[in-house]
Parts: sequence; C-alpha cells; structure tokens
Amino acid sequence: MHPMFASAGEAQAIPIWFVHAGTVDAVRQGLGERERAFAQAAGFQAKPGRHLLLPGDDGRLSGVMFGIEAADEPVKDPFRPAVLVSLLPPGTYRFANAPHDARLAALAFALGAYQFTRYRKGEARDVRLALPDGADGDDLTRIAEAVTLARDLINTPSNDMGPDELEAAARAVADRNGATFDVTRGNALAKSFPLVAAVGMGSARAPRLIDFSWGKEADPKVTLVGKGVCFDTGGLDIKSDSGMLNMKKDMGGAATALALASMIMSRKLKVRLRVIIPAVENAISGTSFRPRDIYVSRKGISVEIGNTDAEGRLILADALALADEDKPALVVDFATLTGAARVALGPDMPAAFTDDDALAAELSRFGVAENDPVWRLPLWRPYEAMLESKVADLNNVGSGGYAGSVTAALFLRRFVTSKSWLHLDLFAWTPSAKPGRPEGGELQTARALYALLAARYA
Repeated sequence: MHPMFASAGEAQAIPIWFVHAGTVDAVRQGLGERERAFAQAAGFQAKPGRHLLLPGDDGRLSGVMFGIEAADEPVKDPFRPAVLVSLLPPGTYRFANAPHDARLAALAFALGAYQFTRYRKGEARDVRLALPDGADGDDLTRIAEAVTLARDLINTPSNDMGPDELEAAARAVADRNGATFDVTRGNALAKSFPLVAAVGMGSARAPRLIDFSWGKEADPKVTLVGKGVCFDTGGLDIKSDSGMLNMKKDMGGAATALALASMIMSRKLKVRLRVIIPAVENAISGTSFRPRDIYVSRKGISVEIGNTDAEGRLILADALALADEDKPALVVDFATLTGAARVALGPDMPAAFTDDDALAAELSRFGVAENDPVWRLPLWRPYEAMLESKVADLNNVGSGGYAGSVTAALFLRRFVTSKSWLHLDLFAWTPSAKPGRPEGGELQTARALYALLAARYA
C-alpha cells in the first residue's frame, strides 16, 4: 500500500469536510458547538483551496473544512484535495463527505506527496488518508507508483539519464514483472534500425533499441512505443539555449510507456504486452547526421533529413515499423514530439492522432473520467504533400511551416499499417505547479490508457 494511505477503518482518523458556498452552512450546522463557533468567528469562506482547521474540546484537531468548486461549476479540479498534503498537520485523515470524485481525490493525496529527492532531501510529509469506502487501495497504489516512476525518470538530468540508464530503468521494470528483455545496439542496430543509429551516432553514448515482452502469446497483442531521446541538442540544426533547457524531458515518451507497462503488468491484464524504446542522445560532433542526408529506414522507405531537430519521428519510425511487423491489436506511441502541439493545445492537453474513431472516443471518455485529458487532432491526408522530397520517398519535416504536429503524425503513419494505431504527442512536463502535479516531469495519457485497457482486458 502507498505510504500515504491508511486502511479505511483506521481509528481516530480526522474528518475532512468538503464545502462550497452552497453547502458550507449545512456542514457548519452539523459541527459541535465549539467547532461551529470557531468557524463562524474565523470568517471562513468556502472558496476552492481554502481550508480551516477546527479545534475540539480537548484542544486537539477535530476536523478540517476544505473549499472545493460547486457541483454546477463548469470547471472543477478533482485533484484539488492534493494541496491538503502540504497544509495539514501530521495525522491520519478521512473524507467526512464526498468530494467531486472520492477515488481521484484519494489518488491526488498520493500524487501531491511526490517529491524528487535524488539530489536533495525532501520535506517530511507525515500525513495519511484513510481510503474512502469502495476505493481499491492496491490499484490506487499501482497508479501512484507508476506516476512516481515516470516523474523520477523525466526529472533526472541527462548526465544521469542517458541511453545506458534508460535501458537499466526499462530492464528493472521488465525484470520486476518477469518479462523477456532484449537490446539491439552497434552494427546490428545500424543494419536493422538505420534511423535510430543515424540519430544517435553523434553521441559518445551509444544508441540502442530496447524491446521487452510480457504475457501469454495467445492473448491480444498490445504494443507500446516510447520516444527515448535522453537529450536533444537539436543536432547540427541546433536549438536555442531556451529551447534546449528542458530537453532532459525528451525521453518522456519512453518514461510514459514504462509507467503504463508497469501498471498493465502489475494488474496482470490479459494482454500480450510489448514495449519498444529507441534510446538515443541527439548530440553534436563530427559524426552527427546532417541536413540533406538520406537514410533508408527499416521499412524500406527512404527519408531525406530536412531538419536534424526533427529526430524523434525518425527513431519512432523504425520502432513503429518493428511494432507493426507483429500485427498487434493495438499500437500506441508516446512522444514529446512537436512544439506545434503545445502551441495548439498548451502543456496540459496532449494531442491524439488515430484513424480509429471508436478508439478515439473511448480514450476521450476515459481521459475525462481519470482527469488525464487528451484532444484528438486530425490525420489530414492532404497535408502529406508537405512531406514530399525530390530525392527520397519523403522528408522528415513538412514544408511551409504549417500544421507541424499533423505532418509529424502523418510521417509516422507511413510506417504503420494497423488502423488501431494511436499517436500521442505530449509535453510530459508541468511548467507551473497545480494540485497533485508539482512543477517538473509529469505522466500524461497513461492513466487514461490504463483505464481503457483495464476495461477491455481485465
């Protein structure tokens, strides 16, 4: 069980009342005389995020009032209770009444306790939550641990998170769950995955392709592909200093795939799971790949390099070609791929691309239910003309400067034949802290997909 959780029946748990302007008076009337008088004297206003600690007759804390949005508010944050983790004094607490979603509020407690402590000590968080009735503590723990895994991987700087270390992290996830593990590197990589080798050949840290499988061969095949660019300078088309600053997170797609795989395997979903991670560093040296170079991909499609800073789609192309050869029931790739997706949808809303309308609708529904939203953008085929090359089958960047996230998705589409392919262009980062989401690396889309897969294959 996650250290933030206590058993549902734990004695002496301090009640938390969730209130808004329409309910605060009724809750106040249900309090004891001392608590009611104190709340009145304190002038507590039931605004979202406000809290009031209520003293009891013995001088101890008898309860907490916490403001949330009214039920009819158009925008509600089900993770808002996470802020209580840093506001409450030590103790074990329980929900005295229902927040908007008790399960998500409990998960928010665990997510709000996250601290990245690899390089400095964290603050003591001696607060626990008695799980609400009906909440599955094991599953909430599984999800919270996966979020922690992804955040830790993304937050780790690239000097300690290169291809070697990413491989070690993937191996640890695989070994923990009894998966079979394989890595391709060196001459074998150049022969079988030429685009992965090309992107990584400028770095002193060798590129590789990580590939592990789990589950029964007879079960439906689900393949996850994660972009593992451990640092992206942009290559010879070098990024600006501000553009390069957070490029340790460019392996966020790989971290997402590993987090989702961890949840799937821990839950023992009835799938044949495969995880493929091309792991590289896009560095600058005398051996870096160059603009106008041409490489023939694993699929046999020749690619002209229009920009070395569009490296993520190159390594994904080879990885997706491998995934497609297995003819899985579902292929999902995760990638911190384009700034265009962030311009269109901002940091909190990953872009989803698929030709499978039913899959898109299902993902959207679970995204809302799990507070892990995605937004579908079109695979607009007329834009494929932007990827034309005069000397190769296609260019790795679109001409004209328009629809960058769409053309990137269309590039990847050339390497997959399955209709049930889902491409997720995510940010994997929280630029300013929100309840349950501290500033830094973030797991996006995986909780929604986990819920979707659990509904299908549990």
